[in-house]
Amino acid sequence: MVPERETLRERTPAGATAASRPRANRLDQPGVPRHRFLPEYDPEAFGRMSERIARFLGTGRFLVWMTAAIVLWVAWNSLAPRDLRFDEYPFIFLTLMLSLQASYAAPLILLAQNRQDDRDRVNLEQDRKQNERSIADTEYLTREIAALRIGLGEVATRDWIRSELQDTVKELEERYDGHRHGSVVFPAERSPGRDADDR
Repeated sequence: MVPERETLRERTPAGATAASRPRANRLDQPGVPRHRFLPEYDPEAFGRMSERIARFLGTGRFLVWMTAAIVLWVAWNSLAPRDLRFDEYPFIFLTLMLSLQASYAAPLILLAQNRQDDRDRVNLEQDRKQNERSIADTEYLTREIAALRIGLGEVATRDWIRSELQDTVKELEERYDGHRHGSVVFPAERSPGRDADDR
């Protein structure tokens, strides 16, 4: 019996105004799709198709096929029997077809160029950001190298240590030569008998 009351409470809204209030759409839930009268299309798919057509219009293959079609059209309507001709000498229908093809080709080429411009703009922005990162990295490395050079100025280098050791060896050799001639290099190395004599 108790579970039935809980389910009844969950189903009916509480409070005096809750029952009269219409249930509003929640922002955290997707809305109901609206019915559209115009047909929908995917702009990316249409753009890709227009780029393919524009690329084909700019090839030699298209020019060859177009020239062959026009030559066949003119030859058929000039040499075929009068009953089978569908476009007489001024070739008005051919002119209409060519102008229709041109009127569709121009916007398709412009659309393809706009998409290429958008891609180029994105690539340029990415290149600019990459260049900024490279410049920042280069400046950081330059500062680090300068700091290392300053630090190395205070550190003893191999050549400096070598020159100091050579100077010390020369001093020791001079003292040793002096010891041979009667001077003492190291006072602690004096013999005990000599110490007594010196006293």
